[in-house]
Amino acid sequence: MHLIRPFAGLRPAPGRAAEVAAPPYDVLSADEARMRAAGKPWSFLHISKAEIDLPPETDHYSPQVYAKSRENFDRMIAAGVLRRDDAPCYYAYRLTMGEHRQTGLVAAASVADYDTNRIRKHEFTRPDKEDDRVRQIDALNAQTGPVLLAYPAAPEVDAILARASAGTPDADVTADDGIAHAIWVIRDAADIERLTAAFDAMPALYIADGHHRSAAASRVAAHRHAFNPKHTGDEDYNYFLSVIFPHHQMRIMDYNRVVKDLNRLTEEEFLAGVGERFTIEASPSRVKPAQVGEYGLYLHGKWHRLTIRPELIPADDPVARLDVSLLSEHLLGPVLGIRDLRRDKRIDFVGGIRGLAELERRVDSGEIAAAFALHPTSMEDLMAVADAGEVMPPKSTWFEPKLADGLVSHMLD
Repeated sequence: MHLIRPFAGLRPAPGRAAEVAAPPYDVLSADEARMRAAGKPWSFLHISKAEIDLPPETDHYSPQVYAKSRENFDRMIAAGVLRRDDAPCYYAYRLTMGEHRQTGLVAAASVADYDTNRIRKHEFTRPDKEDDRVRQIDALNAQTGPVLLAYPAAPEVDAILARASAGTPDADVTADDGIAHAIWVIRDAADIERLTAAFDAMPALYIADGHHRSAAASRVAAHRHAFNPKHTGDEDYNYFLSVIFPHHQMRIMDYNRVVKDLNRLTEEEFLAGVGERFTIEASPSRVKPAQVGEYGLYLHGKWHRLTIRPELIPADDPVARLDVSLLSEHLLGPVLGIRDLRRDKRIDFVGGIRGLAELERRVDSGEIAAAFALHPTSMEDLMAVADAGEVMPPKSTWFEPKLADGLVSHMLD
């Protein structure tokens, strides 16, 4: 079995991509999705978040939601809005966000290699979220939400993708948020063979975003294998939909923390506790950390620059040396008493796409007592954690730009 392989993608018909493309299913609430899809009958949100077409009180995990998703899926295929390619292909996918641009490969990735950790993870998953994706895949008999993967340095792959994406794209969409999505179909047999061989030579791929989708694909494959007496390993369910970018092109933004109170401490007591492990410097302007071990603290309308004492940064532990880990280990836990980031309701997380102004707004409103701006986790750190078989703390990475749903889907028949 190959690490990746081409597949006959289900895609918007020519000229229909702008009507179909939608944000990922997990970045919008049902109310937000309902508003985004209003007046757009072919928006993929009718498939990825089919609860928007049911009464608002409907349980989002009820059987009716998955049945409605399948109904909408079939309707879009019957209407010719979505069409399947005649033969297996790869697809070049380019994301453009302002001056940032990254070009990757849409491919079917091996579930077997996911199961053996050649496709490497860095997060825990939640069973309820896995269950949701399993039901969605089974209902559609398709994977419609791509897993975002990264590949290590591979100049040959970069060169093939650059050449494949040099002409007019087969689909070109600029979303409401200004992010441009472009797709080129790679049909050339020689390029397909070279890409497959180049990925087979790679030691590993890395999940950037989509741990629940990949885990669900693994569960679906295991179940179908068990009930298929003629299983060969070549079936489509043995692979999952992915978009794979070169790691050096991917953009991780900061994932910041806000806390609701100071653990019954006065401002002076709080800063004294912080000062035991960090140097504290008042700043006349917003603090956007420029290096590992540096943090911005916004408290009572004022910014401070925090720098952890160098001797507290372990050199040989890929998880403990992360900025998110250092903040938890040396400030959130010992000073604020926040030790469980998954369950403690005193802490919240703000993606860097919202900017430092959002941190100020939440503190100034009185909703939050203090905000911490972090330096972004690097792809190299993510890969080091995955290579070590470890997991990162919750909310360690915020990838931008994000993929669109609906531009290429992977059928399992």
